[in-house]
Amino acid sequence: MSINICKGDLLSTSSNKKNASSCLSSLFIGGTAGAVSRTLTAPLELYKLQRQNPYIKHTTLREVFQLEGIPGLWKGNLANIYRIFPQMSISYCIYNSVKTTKYIKSLYNYNPDLGHLVSGTLGGLVATTCVYPLETIRSRLSLQTNNEHYTGIRDTFRKMSYRDLYRGLSVGLLGFVPFNALNFMFYHRSKLDLQGVLQPGVVTHMICGGLAGVCSVSITYPTDVIRRRLHLQGFDNVVPYFSSIPDCIAYIYKTEGVRGFYRGLFACYLKLFPAVGIQFTTVEYLRGLL
Repeated sequence: MSINICKGDLLSTSSNKKNASSCLSSLFIGGTAGAVSRTLTAPLELYKLQRQNPYIKHTTLREVFQLEGIPGLWKGNLANIYRIFPQMSISYCIYNSVKTTKYIKSLYNYNPDLGHLVSGTLGGLVATTCVYPLETIRSRLSLQTNNEHYTGIRDTFRKMSYRDLYRGLSVGLLGFVPFNALNFMFYHRSKLDLQGVLQPGVVTHMICGGLAGVCSVSITYPTDVIRRRLHLQGFDNVVPYFSSIPDCIAYIYKTEGVRGFYRGLFACYLKLFPAVGIQFTTVEYLRGLL
């Protein structure tokens, strides 16, 4: 009996170590993929932010380059990496972890698309809540000129209230959570649909990832515009103040019409196709290594 108990203990310990190792690998893969993709596409992300916000001066990449040089095109990227690394680490880790649970396994067997959707939803929900303040800080650092408001991440934390840091969290959850879920679903669906058309490899991962990002953001984009507007309250005197999310929605519709909710969508496509493509390509590459 003691031998059986020892065997059971050894198996349990081995299983726990395997699960811990898998979780650490997922944290590393998700975070690294997010950081690499956002760094390589940082100027396109800045261009998207500029197109989304009509109130901020110096609203072209050329103007940023003339005033701040090449480093200006990557301003706010460090804050973005501080945000995206833990966000994608947590999201990808939870996405992989919940797939091993009994309920989610049965869901995958019933409908793989639905399984990816639920796993991605849970991952996005936890990740967004944990790192949301860094998203707010990144928006403000990216849209200032020559450090006119903040000198860095620490200074931004010091000057902003807790409420300001989490302003727009609910709409952020409404945006990133379905975006994250749809990303995983569309990516794996694209890989299945393109089997036999494209050979497995970097190009296929880039295309499937890019298509996943474009399809996902086409559905969730208005929430991103609303969230950015809420981020910038108090940033400058020209930025309108909104008492609530419905107030922000009403103001955008009144002043810009339905098109206002899709301001910067083309710039978002330009940024998101390579960004998500690089992200999933990096994930696949690191999974192969580890």
